[in-house]
Amino acid sequence: MNSLANLSAIVIVALWMLAIALISIQNAQPVSIEFFGTRSIAIPFGLLLTCTTVIGMIGTVLLQPILRPSHRSADEE
Repeated sequence: MNSLANLSAIVIVALWMLAIALISIQNAQPVSIEFFGTRSIAIPFGLLLTCTTVIGMIGTVLLQPILRPSHRSADEE
């Protein structure tokens, strides 16, 4: 089962990378983001998409142990 989970994770990451590459090639124009009235510098859309995807993946990995319910049984209490 562990090899199936690893294969699934690899396929998902590969599809994300392919999608980001295709979108980056099609949208090479720089964009800027406005957040709370502050505007960022103009960067290519593909770079912005890659950065936000990586930040989301890292955030998910960091928050997963915190948000996962504990597996304590009723006997331990």
